[in-house]
Parts: sequence; structure tokens; C-alpha cells
Amino acid sequence: MDFGAHSIIWIILVGLVIGAIAKLLMPGKDPGGCIVTILLGIAGALVGTWIGRIFAGENYVAGWIMSIVGAMILLLLYRLLFRRGV
Repeated sequence: MDFGAHSIIWIILVGLVIGAIAKLLMPGKDPGGCIVTILLGIAGALVGTWIGRIFAGENYVAGWIMSIVGAMILLLLYRLLFRRGV
């Protein structure tokens, strides 16, 4: 797979949007800034694609909704694993 500079910029921007939407839909205090949000969105798209392939077949590619769902799942797991002391 060959990624050009435009593709990488596009992936980062879409990851930022997906991660930001996931954080907005899940209220609560989240650590991390812009970089964590971008990584959350990109990984969310991968998780959404993986979940979709389980149910819809091997050629499934996550759209916006499944990418956001994947990012929300990762955010929930992050919150459960890295809780700060109460």
C-alpha cells in the first residue's frame, strides 16, 4: 500500500474528527490532547472495520459511524484500564 503526503494528511484529519466526535459523545474527563484524539480516531476506524468484518464479511470497510463506534469502544477501554486514583 503506497501512501502519499496527501493520504497521510487526510488520515490524520479524519482521525482527529472521529476521535473528537467519540470524545464528545462520551462525556467525562479524558486525558490527552490533540495527538491522543487523532490516534483514538485512527485506531477507532481500524476497530470499526474489524468489527464490521466479523458481521458483514471480509470486504467490509468502516464508514463514519462504525469508526466512531470503534473509537468509543477504545475510549471506554482506555478509561477502564487507566483510571486515576479516586
